[in-house]
Amino acid sequence: MKRILSLSGAAVAATALLTSGLAGTAQAGTTVHHDKLVKPTEAQSVALYWLGDSGANLKRSTQFSGPSGNLDSASVKKVVSTGGAAASTAAGSISATSSSTTSTSKNINLPKTIGKVFFLDGDGKPRWCSATSIVSTYKNLVATAGHCVYNTAANTETMDKWVFIPGYYQGKAPWGLYVGKTAYTHYDFSVYEDYDRDYAFVTVYNGVELDSTATKTAGVANTGYSLGSTVGAQGFAWNQKTGTAHFAFGYPASAHPDGNKPYTGVTAKWAYGKTSGKTPVSSALKIDEQITLKAAFTWGADGGPWLIKYSNTKRTGYIDGVTSLVVDSDDNDRYDTLSSAYFDGETKSVYSEAAASWSGNVF
Repeated sequence: MKRILSLSGAAVAATALLTSGLAGTAQAGTTVHHDKLVKPTEAQSVALYWLGDSGANLKRSTQFSGPSGNLDSASVKKVVSTGGAAASTAAGSISATSSSTTSTSKNINLPKTIGKVFFLDGDGKPRWCSATSIVSTYKNLVATAGHCVYNTAANTETMDKWVFIPGYYQGKAPWGLYVGKTAYTHYDFSVYEDYDRDYAFVTVYNGVELDSTATKTAGVANTGYSLGSTVGAQGFAWNQKTGTAHFAFGYPASAHPDGNKPYTGVTAKWAYGKTSGKTPVSSALKIDEQITLKAAFTWGADGGPWLIKYSNTKRTGYIDGVTSLVVDSDDNDRYDTLSSAYFDGETKSVYSEAAASWSGNVF
């Protein structure tokens, strides 16, 4: 497994200069990096940006197609067998929680926790990725890919106007909109753009919705409910064996490289299979240890959760991966493989700090 670099002397000084210009906080030699996304005083305007005008900005958003929004699929066409990532500590898990509300969604076979994160990319364009609610102390945590939170193209900041909408459908937020407060990533991802750590855990404020007199210029109102109390939260697992059966969820939307476009991104989809120790080949993304799952998802599914021990009645399981890349492994211009960072003890450290962090209402 990769280890955190032990920096000293000139390296420490250089790192200090690099991180001093970032919004986030991390110290050399540590695992966790966190960035403030939206202050409480800004959260209302962020929510209105997405919900106002009948969700116009939500509807015109497009999938965020790969790392930096512009991944050349040729750079990860092949996968090689590496035997999988080694577990540095004992395997562990934290159980899911159920919601206190009943579902009215027609997609009864899909978990209520699944949704989309929306944000503005480095060019100011509205984009989205897949994500899910995950268990935490204050029922306020979202799991997604690191590249759906951190602006790797600029390597200076997180995405702007970041929000999560569980159960999103055509401009609607059936269970509220949740503005991101703080993003927690692995230090190696946020500083070195190491895609073996392409995951993020984001605390969100309690839900908001347009007020009862909503117009194009109206404000938003607090629902008073946390994310987890509204839709529940998936469990979390780390240091699991490869070769384990998983359900992967997400909103695939892009066309395959050959132009075939089987998905619209309108509703969540699922795939099922066993993980492999094979790893995408991409020196540019510093990938050595990712794991893979056979699935024909396209971009838009990135950030979506991989769940073990998934209960089709409870609609919950344990997250031990999130989609990082979609890969054409046999060079036939059709995506056939998903990849994820391996969730190990260091992932657990990032998760634990995020899961213990409070957020509350936006105002």
